[in-house]
Amino acid sequence: MKKTSSRAGSGSVPYAAVQSTTDRLPLGPLLRVLAGGTMISFAAVFVKLVNVGPSTSVFYRVFFGGVALLILALARGERLRVGRGIWGIVLAAAFFFTLDLEAWHRSILYVGPGLATILGNFQVFILAFIGAVVFKERISLRLIMALPLAIGGLWLLLGVDVGGLPEGTIPGVIFGLLTAVFYACYILTLRRSQGVAGRLPLIMNMAVVSLGTALFSGISSQFHDVSFAIPTLQDGGYLIAYGLLCQGVGWVLLSSALPKLPAAVAGLLMLIQPTLSFIWDILLFDRPTGPLGVLGACMAIFAIWVGISGQQSAQRRTINK
Repeated sequence: MKKTSSRAGSGSVPYAAVQSTTDRLPLGPLLRVLAGGTMISFAAVFVKLVNVGPSTSVFYRVFFGGVALLILALARGERLRVGRGIWGIVLAAAFFFTLDLEAWHRSILYVGPGLATILGNFQVFILAFIGAVVFKERISLRLIMALPLAIGGLWLLLGVDVGGLPEGTIPGVIFGLLTAVFYACYILTLRRSQGVAGRLPLIMNMAVVSLGTALFSGISSQFHDVSFAIPTLQDGGYLIAYGLLCQGVGWVLLSSALPKLPAAVAGLLMLIQPTLSFIWDILLFDRPTGPLGVLGACMAIFAIWVGISGQQSAQRRTINK
């Protein structure tokens, strides 16, 4: 059925295989997801800390991370042999990942790591919309109910008085919402690249997507007079850590552990990234956040979880029919 194939993704397994672990959560995968989510939560922090432009940090993230993933894939004996038509899908994933990161990095610089990451995770609503329109998937009632909750949370995060918003907030929100759109397209193409015959092995697939993203980012930067110079050794250290930890190690930990956890638990754990990113924004960058802002962040993150769990339930019912 079309619905099952649309769920086949990077490191995903059939729901029945995941659901069998619900009686007792395996400690190893649980710890790997926690560690991976924590590492990736620092991605937006590195973007904020490094003294280079958004396109430059995009390039070095996927370049350093892609090289590390390629070395790991080759060490595991994974090869680049693929079936016909795979390269187009992989390059499409790299293209959307480039747009995703370019928009997200700009959102971070405008509105900070916390809000930018929460906005990017609104991709759950975009994915559901695309699934309904393109793949004729069912949209769950819970996801429909979660959407106004997410919008209300965003409203509280921004502050009720829109006219008094700091300069750059509106562009930052727009870039954040574009991140959600491009990230949803990236997820769909990445799943497709792992759901067809003759696909690349998992880590090699992500290595090629990462390096393809570096290629697209590098080509695009040449048309906008972007410098790839790294100003200081400290900035170089931040960029290497960004690529290795967030694009490399963090992704490997998540992709290897998520299929071994119950779907509901996995969805809940994936909220580690936006939650911690918001906390780091407050602790490290003194983000002004009052009680209403905290309430708004909690509402938005809860809405994301409701949307994820609702779509999982709807798709399970469809598959089991």
